[in-house]
Amino acid sequence: MTRGVTIEHVSFGYGATAVLEDVSLDVAQGEFFAFLGPSGSGKTTLLRLIAGFGTPSRGRILIGERDVTGLPPWSRSAGMVFQSYALWPHMTVAKNVAFGLERRKLPRADIARRVAAALDLVGLSAYADRRPAQLSGGQQQRVALARTIVIEPEVLLLDEPLSNLDAKLRVEMRSELKSLQRKLGLTAIYVTHDQEEANAIADRIAVLDQGRIQQIGAPTELYDHPANRFVATFLGTANLIEGRIANGRFVGDNFQLDGVGGPDGPACISFRPQDIALGSAASGTAATVTAREFLGSVVRYELAMSNQRITVDVPHRRDSEPHAVDALVGLIVDPKQMTVLR
Repeated sequence: MTRGVTIEHVSFGYGATAVLEDVSLDVAQGEFFAFLGPSGSGKTTLLRLIAGFGTPSRGRILIGERDVTGLPPWSRSAGMVFQSYALWPHMTVAKNVAFGLERRKLPRADIARRVAAALDLVGLSAYADRRPAQLSGGQQQRVALARTIVIEPEVLLLDEPLSNLDAKLRVEMRSELKSLQRKLGLTAIYVTHDQEEANAIADRIAVLDQGRIQQIGAPTELYDHPANRFVATFLGTANLIEGRIANGRFVGDNFQLDGVGGPDGPACISFRPQDIALGSAASGTAATVTAREFLGSVVRYELAMSNQRITVDVPHRRDSEPHAVDALVGLIVDPKQMTVLR
């Protein structure tokens, strides 16, 4: 793997408070990589360390083959797009985009050419003379992106750049971001707490919690094969049942399943709401419907099975009759869809 960014045993904290603990990962050149985690997980801190807005207390950071751990931000070949856009309100769009080039003292002709090319790339050539207050949120985000790519960084760093946009525009912009990153061949690292956004945009994801990496992998790998309970529940809805495995049989609270892999002993099985079918009470493990929601493409059921609560998603069909609340149903489970967590 050709290296784009390498994090080696990085730790960071404020006084006695640890924010990152022994974080290591490799981002390939040209890869779109995401840091995903809840607030306080350390994902934004890690991004800022890559950008140069802080120094690790331990470990090192490389961009390509170059150790940049002690270098200032302007010497790192990394460009950062901030959540707040951070545009100068008194400057025109063109001047905002030119700012970084002017600080680098490039010739005026080169600045004009590169600013025009960057604005054309993000579809804002007609807005060069406007000020940020005259633009929509999506247009301001494009200006922030143009200001970053105009300096031709090796690595594009994006700190929750779409969080201030409405839901429809977020979907449109993440598609544009992905297309632009592919077109420019940039290594991109994207911070978000939104698992749907990370799944849609990233080649690979690092899931962080409490300053540590919980798992790294492609979106489908993390979703289908979570490494632990945190990853299983953070990446979408997951049902967790505690119990034991003995000779290929899992036994939990009023729940048994044959054909489960893994060594004998205490275990937890995880499965997604869409991985269960509902039938008659006699056709599977009996459970009672406690709630029902129509979500458009699926009907979501909340079920009670002894002391266990189970969520099941059933595809909606216009001619189907939904199960009633308080109805007794049977859970039909495929062991191949189960993940065994220890």
